[in-house]
Amino acid sequence: MNTIIRERVEKMRAYMRANGFNAFVVVSSDPHSSEYVADCWKSREWLSGFDGSAGTVVVTEEKALLWTDSRYWLAAEKALAGTGFQLMKDGDGETPSIVDWLCANLETGNVVAVDGTVCTVVETNAWRGPFSVKGIKLDFVRDPFDELWTGRPSVPLGEAQVMPEEIAGESAMSKLARLRAALEADGVEGMLVTMLDEVAWLANLRGCDVEYNPVVVSYMIVTLDNAVLYIDDRKLTDDVRKYLSAQGISVDAYGNVWQALKEYDKATILVQPSKCNVAAVKAISKEKAVFRADSPVAKMKAVKNAVEIEGFKRAMLSEGVAMVKLLKWLRPAVEQGGVTELDVDRKLTELRSTDENFRGLSFSTIAAYGANGAIVHYEPTPQENALLEPKGFLLLDCGGQYSGGTTDITRTIPLGPLTDEERADYTLVLRGHISLAMAKFPKGTCGTQLDVLARQWLWQAGENYLHGTGHGVGHFLNVHEGPHQIRMNNVPAHLLPGMTVTNEPGLYKAGRHGIRIENTMLVNEFRETEFGVFYGLEPLTLCPIDTAAIVPELLGNDAKEYLNVYHAMVYDKLSPFFDGEELEFLKEACKAI
Repeated sequence: MNTIIRERVEKMRAYMRANGFNAFVVVSSDPHSSEYVADCWKSREWLSGFDGSAGTVVVTEEKALLWTDSRYWLAAEKALAGTGFQLMKDGDGETPSIVDWLCANLETGNVVAVDGTVCTVVETNAWRGPFSVKGIKLDFVRDPFDELWTGRPSVPLGEAQVMPEEIAGESAMSKLARLRAALEADGVEGMLVTMLDEVAWLANLRGCDVEYNPVVVSYMIVTLDNAVLYIDDRKLTDDVRKYLSAQGISVDAYGNVWQALKEYDKATILVQPSKCNVAAVKAISKEKAVFRADSPVAKMKAVKNAVEIEGFKRAMLSEGVAMVKLLKWLRPAVEQGGVTELDVDRKLTELRSTDENFRGLSFSTIAAYGANGAIVHYEPTPQENALLEPKGFLLLDCGGQYSGGTTDITRTIPLGPLTDEERADYTLVLRGHISLAMAKFPKGTCGTQLDVLARQWLWQAGENYLHGTGHGVGHFLNVHEGPHQIRMNNVPAHLLPGMTVTNEPGLYKAGRHGIRIENTMLVNEFRETEFGVFYGLEPLTLCPIDTAAIVPELLGNDAKEYLNVYHAMVYDKLSPFFDGEELEFLKEACKAI
């Protein structure tokens, strides 16, 4: 593999020399700014050998570098060993940004190239100023990997399926009407919808084009009097075509979106700069006014309707049943011997698959034993697949796609005796999880204002974690969705009733252990007083949280009471699905402390 990677980098350098480029930047996205991308757009992975979901490659004549964030530092070090690539630890306080590095290492008159179909307006705008000062030119090209990548996979052709209104809770026609009202209120005549989950939600379509994300590769252009879905016709059955027509959506070929943007006949069009690729904006006639703003669809999609919420609750029941069965199986199986991290993944998928509404995983299962748990986005493989022993922690972060909702849950599971450090760390993480779960907050609060609640107990111990604390979860859609988040850096989107958001503080000690505890929550109205309207968080996830690892004196009485109430609810909702030994196991796991 190392030789292959070096050969691929040399092919890139030959392409750069032939086109007069001094550096080429390869991002990890696709034309739709997706988190998970179809195989045909995994160009950064093909070039570097690093398969994490986040990272950016820079190739010059002398250097090959990969920037990635703290979630992937340990994994990237292993993947890049012997490839000639240098790991750049993005966010460590010492590593220069990509732009700063390029400005420091290139000369006036040099050219930096990037594929304009997969790089966003915001990304490239951030480069222009510093490059201009240094006299570096930024050049946009169309995907060079068609030339470089022998055997490149084709754009996926999974069949599009209709999400019935009785599951979606609202027709596509109604969603389009709401979007048009939002556009009209902003004085805009149309919008380019680029995000695959936004297109899927807006049209009430689902698909299988991207692993873990039930989306279809497509664009939409919505105006005040028209809506066009740009999609490969081979993905549509006659029934889906009839459905789209009935909802007021016409169809055109996927590749025709570029010409449609050139011929767009309205005066104004909305694009979201942080999600829209540069090539799309450049295709729009200079005579048109491009209105740069956040997508109205994101906020509409994030606030779940009553039908969607009920679908989530059904999905959580299904997930809870599978998780309890797994937990009952796990420790005895480990004590017998021979159980690996991948075995846990396979067993859980097997248990989920007995549910008729299960549609697949919502992300790759993280089953990380012992020191592997400290690698935040660790993923076992046949080459790296630890044998579980009856001691220490297994960190299990997993999720499923169900026809009515998407799940995301993490449990840190003791497999036997723990050290005092492991028990103390577990308790502080759990206390942070509960502190956030108990939060009551006024209307107008954003997730950044709540983030400290989850971190406070770790901070008091001089500890921290570097990932976000919470993200939205799609309705049988992407497991990560915005615009809201709970994290240290400022995300101004308000938390609103009907939004789902995860609660997942953690702690990671390299070479020792990793701990994370996660529930998916629902934002609800709490009460209204003379000081305004207040909201709270309702746990949707139904699964016992291990209590054997707790150091009681570190938890606090309020947290103990919350955990007891949570476990009583878990038992009440899940117990009808069990009997015999499984019911006894659930009863013991939910026992009050």
